[in-house]
Amino acid sequence: MSENLDKSNVNEAGKSKSNDSEQGLEDAEDAVEGADEALQKAIKSDSSSPQRVQRPHSSPPRFVTVEELLETARGVTNMALAHEIVVNGDFQIKPVELPENSLKKRVKEIVHKAFWDCLSAQLSEDPPAYDHAIKLVGEIKETLLSFLLPGHTRLRNQITEVLDLDLIKQEAENGALDISKLAEFIIGMMGTLCAPARDEEVKKLKDIKEIVPLFREIFSVLDLMKVDMANFAISSIRPHLMQQSVEYERKKFQEILERQPNSLDFVTQWLEEASEDLMTQKYKHALPVGGAAAGSGDMPRLSPVAVQNYAYLKLLKWDHLQRPFPETVLMDQSRFHELQLQLEQLTVLGAVLLITFSMAAPGISSQADFAEKLKMIVKILLTDMHLPSFHLKDVLTTIGEKVCLEVSSCLSLCGSSPFTTDKETVLKGQIQAVASPDDPIRRIMESRILTFLETYLASGHQNFFFFFFGGLSPVQRELFFFFFLFARLVNYNKIFFFFFFDAILRKRWISFGKFFGSSNTDMSPWNCRTDYPMSLHIRFPKVSSHV
Repeated sequence: MSENLDKSNVNEAGKSKSNDSEQGLEDAEDAVEGADEALQKAIKSDSSSPQRVQRPHSSPPRFVTVEELLETARGVTNMALAHEIVVNGDFQIKPVELPENSLKKRVKEIVHKAFWDCLSAQLSEDPPAYDHAIKLVGEIKETLLSFLLPGHTRLRNQITEVLDLDLIKQEAENGALDISKLAEFIIGMMGTLCAPARDEEVKKLKDIKEIVPLFREIFSVLDLMKVDMANFAISSIRPHLMQQSVEYERKKFQEILERQPNSLDFVTQWLEEASEDLMTQKYKHALPVGGAAAGSGDMPRLSPVAVQNYAYLKLLKWDHLQRPFPETVLMDQSRFHELQLQLEQLTVLGAVLLITFSMAAPGISSQADFAEKLKMIVKILLTDMHLPSFHLKDVLTTIGEKVCLEVSSCLSLCGSSPFTTDKETVLKGQIQAVASPDDPIRRIMESRILTFLETYLASGHQNFFFFFFGGLSPVQRELFFFFFLFARLVNYNKIFFFFFFDAILRKRWISFGKFFGSSNTDMSPWNCRTDYPMSLHIRFPKVSSHV
């Protein structure tokens, strides 16, 4: 089953927004200087593919206005932000950090230096000119007020009273303004409103005596407090957003689809290829012994759910360089890529353990402590498997040496016959051979893992026992965790987009009829099993194993 799966291009996922929670997210975004710009850049860069030239056209091209493009971009940004908040429980807005020696950073530094030099020159006049300083106090006042919740009436009144700009202007005109006292009040209020993580930064402000450097650092700390406030707003709306995210993302995607009718071209191609591959496999299995052609009544039937499950499995073997990612899973592209890397590492781990336990004494694999110790050793050595500097063949050579030592030690403790030199040589050679993707044992392990995933995706995750195919028991805990991540991501995507998948398959029913085993044009494939999961919560019952 795994040998027909394709591979795909990878990018980072984006971030999105809720329908009922848009105002709260806008407040959070406004609290971070430059955050929206960074998010949009991330979305644009992550949503594109270097191979868009292969894009199929299901509808004729049409001209679009700049306003339509901007509106579509805003819709994608909002949808991606909401999606990321719901899917990624650790999502947080980070302060914008410009690259070192970049033009943008140099321009920013020059402009800021000019501004603070101008303020310093005004305060050095005789008498001092406080025009810029008062404007800065006004900005600080608005920022502090934005941190308050509706119930903070006392603090609001206190800030409004002390930072009364009209009164401050009168004091400046009469030469009675004490800017140091205002700064002291501002620092005290910042200490009251900041998160505990900012206490140290606020404390350092009290040691700055010069006005201009003090104001500069105050604004720096306030920017950090804005980020904290934005993340607090996100965490506050996350439970509400999770309730509304399905309808919100579906609505946003429908709006994008109306503006860009060809926004499902890659999804259509993805589903068609999955149907053809799956039908080819099932047709081969349905052939009678001797290779004679099967009759029309013997044609295998496919359900839409089976097609979609197989299509999601294809994402675990996607070609990163040659193929664009399907549009409906584009926001989760980085997550599917991470799962693909985990699958490759899990396959190598399983293959090494399968080789070891097959060649060792029959009872050695039944010793749980030894099996767990050996697995941890191999996992640690494969930790950096996908780094550019990692050389799998060299590491497998090291693993072979380590495995032979551990097996010999275990056999010695058990009183069994020691490993012969010939057996050690064969074991090391087979472990080293796993470095090749075409290694038979590695291909068998990958096929069994993918078959396991396909089996339990088709089960609907309800009222079943985990049954591990031969050779998978040593990695059952890792496989269990992998399946949980994969199934949750697949189910979440299905919840949003099964209506669009339904429309695609209905539209192409004439060409898809053969895939669902029906020659009757009045018979819809949707009479087949269509039990789409409508919950993100998967119940995992007992685990049984079979070696």
